[in-house]
Amino acid sequence: MQSGSSEPRVGVMFANGALAADPEHAATLAVAAEQAGYDSLWAVQHVVMPVQHASEYPYSPSGTVPGGTAVAIPDPLVWLAWAGARTSTILLATGVLVLPQQHPLVVAKQAATLDRLTRGRLLLGLGAGWLQEEFEALGSQFDGRGQRMEECIQVLRLSGEPGPTEFHGAQIDFAPVWVEPKPARQIPLLIGGHTTAAARRAGRLADGFFPLSCQGEALTKLVALVREAAEQVGRDPLSIEITADAPRTPQDAAVQRELGVHRVVVNAPHVPTEELAEALQHKLDATREVCGPA
Repeated sequence: MQSGSSEPRVGVMFANGALAADPEHAATLAVAAEQAGYDSLWAVQHVVMPVQHASEYPYSPSGTVPGGTAVAIPDPLVWLAWAGARTSTILLATGVLVLPQQHPLVVAKQAATLDRLTRGRLLLGLGAGWLQEEFEALGSQFDGRGQRMEECIQVLRLSGEPGPTEFHGAQIDFAPVWVEPKPARQIPLLIGGHTTAAARRAGRLADGFFPLSCQGEALTKLVALVREAAEQVGRDPLSIEITADAPRTPQDAAVQRELGVHRVVVNAPHVPTEELAEALQHKLDATREVCGPA
């Protein structure tokens, strides 16, 4: 919720879910969400999902992925390009890209291309990742991913600036290179996660914070950590945009109003293509009813 606003902007989370692997469903979802008045589409990332994994999924009590791992998860940047070509105003966000398992120069190139082609509509949500088996399958190092992520963020920032880019860090090191084209503007970087480390990283380095699946006291504590970390490095703590799950209750909504949450997200409707427009409108209306003035 922005200062002086009675309700937050609303985004569609898991927009590139299983049904959205179908091109007609994906295009219909994007267009219907824009026409309904949603602020953004959020696409998740898993390059691969292991058949079996010991890593604990952090967003369900069981520690396992709901519905199992054999599910279509379209690449988020490719999917957002498809959605962006059919829309004109809705923001296109990754929620989140698992940054440490990829080379930041490749991500910078992909992100800049998408942002430029969609005239500055990309929000790059980034996470450290939780699925060790995915890192191993990709030949990426799971341990030390926090430090690598922070170096990757620096590379993304530098790559958006005019001129060549070079970086010399503990895990990433390269001589000056051209990363072209440049994005339409410096792409906003958001940190996703529900840990202390993610919150502090957002406060120090990012333009926004996205604590998925957090409400009430848990959300309050994380936002406080974001703002404390920002102050410690001389940043304006209120300049960091907060995106959260849509409140489930009036009490959740009251907490979000107190915190000044800027945006909430709702899950994409799991309905047939021809029912998307109605389902999206219903979700938006219901969310605004809960989020509105107390």
